[in-house]
Amino acid sequence: MVRPVEYCVSLKPYTTLRAGGAAEQFVVARSADDMASISEYAHRHDLPVTYLGYGSNVLPSDDGVPGLTVLNRSSRIEIDRNGTVRAETGCSFQDLFLKSVQSGLRGLEFAVGIPGSLGGALVSNAGAYRSCVSEFLTELEIVLDGTRQTVSPSWMEFSYRNSILRRAKPPRCALLSVTMKLPKGDPKRSYDEAREYQRQRIGKQPPSPSAGSFFKNVNDSVLAESLETLPPALKVAGVVPAGYLIEQAGMKGYRFGGAMMGRRHANFVLNVKNATAAEIYHLAESVKKRVARRFGVCLEEEVLYLGDWSRVGRSHD
Repeated sequence: MVRPVEYCVSLKPYTTLRAGGAAEQFVVARSADDMASISEYAHRHDLPVTYLGYGSNVLPSDDGVPGLTVLNRSSRIEIDRNGTVRAETGCSFQDLFLKSVQSGLRGLEFAVGIPGSLGGALVSNAGAYRSCVSEFLTELEIVLDGTRQTVSPSWMEFSYRNSILRRAKPPRCALLSVTMKLPKGDPKRSYDEAREYQRQRIGKQPPSPSAGSFFKNVNDSVLAESLETLPPALKVAGVVPAGYLIEQAGMKGYRFGGAMMGRRHANFVLNVKNATAAEIYHLAESVKKRVARRFGVCLEEEVLYLGDWSRVGRSHD
């Protein structure tokens, strides 16, 4: 371990939902080498490890996160003239976009306005506007079961908003850095495209603390075709936005304690009055039940629940 460890550190300031309990142990990694040495030590000593970037897609339990929480602040980005990008996973996803555009590359315009780290983007295969981060990867540097190594993108088993690291029992793995290949582009066109994406996001995203889109969209062509008010383009694609289902189920603006479903965008869970993690969880469960009763589908969270949730009861409805 190359960094000092702190104990019982509140994780609220490190998550965009501003909710949840404390990390049992907490350490900050400032480089990929830090990440590697911390992870190798933890893996060798069978210490549970949770990796945290900018906290935009996670909810820690009120009862805390056992073991070691590693705050990833490794942020080096290197870009070659041939379009090869090497980036440490603690860098801001938006910074990665800006530096790539400044180097005359395109492809990451969708990242503008996404508040997370590159590592978080990889875990959930973040994307928007018909693009996702996994399509540009050529290799990843990781620590797997205590061994630092390089793997191909296929190891991550990427799919829609998913990867091997989102499994209920994921492998013991730390994401250190990636190599990407981006195509050349026109900076003005990239900036214009990114500004339009940002404009659309600002119009949808409320100011209260949130995790962005809480649930994944539903890929179901039969359901899409059955919904009279769903836009034709989405019917053709066979995609039903989670926000559409939540709104149609009458849950837009629904509140539980200090947590509320967004009125501007129904797929946002908002912390409007010092919500506990349990209140956010119960709200999400109520939404899932109502949508399941109305449409026969089970919404799946984009947000990852961290830590010990064994004492959280079933939701009210």
